[in-house]
Amino acid sequence: MAFWAFIVVTSILLFPVAVVIWLLTVLFDRRLVVLHRFTCFWASLYTWLNPGWPITITGREHIEPKHTYMLVANHLSLLDILVLFRLFKDFKWVSKVENFRVPLIGWNMTLNRYVPLRRGDRESVREMMRLCRERIAEGSSIMMFPEGTRSRDGALREFKPGAFELARETSIPVVPIVIRGTHDALPRRGFVLQGRHEISVTVLPPVPVEVVHASTTAELSDHVRELISAELAD
Repeated sequence: MAFWAFIVVTSILLFPVAVVIWLLTVLFDRRLVVLHRFTCFWASLYTWLNPGWPITITGREHIEPKHTYMLVANHLSLLDILVLFRLFKDFKWVSKVENFRVPLIGWNMTLNRYVPLRRGDRESVREMMRLCRERIAEGSSIMMFPEGTRSRDGALREFKPGAFELARETSIPVVPIVIRGTHDALPRRGFVLQGRHEISVTVLPPVPVEVVHASTTAELSDHVRELISAELAD
């Protein structure tokens, strides 16, 4: 319970800071990079200060500054979101709309202009795709979980096409990201931390635009899924 209490207390303390940063930077920081970096710091506190979640990140150099990417990661746990903030790279999340309704944390997501999605709602999917195109046109990368929801057993699920349609439409590389260890650290539908677990994030080399253009959406999805699956099996 101490972990969840810490989240509540820090959210109460840090959300006003986020608002001040937004007010001071929104007029000249079009992509809200400063606010997003502060959000990376805020989210990273919960893994930095937890000795039971040692995290190793490799391949961060594959996400180059001033480039725009479609970032796609496997999804094992609610903890994945906190872990991916440890990349400290510029991106806009695509996240289920319920997360935006969480007091303080969800309000900060709205300030950051992350992209909400109501799962199973076709109109919401269309709006999500439109907003992602806008964010990409502004120069922001997009972060998605192409499985759509967390894995129940840790196994890689089938990918939905949205991320790969966007990559092809907007001519940006796709960066596969592989997460390990979070499923056991904080299981699906679990709220009790599960002791010490090694967690890793591996950023694979981008799938170049030439390959993105040469593939159908289904082929691109299958290719990226195979890259992530092969890394998980290694």
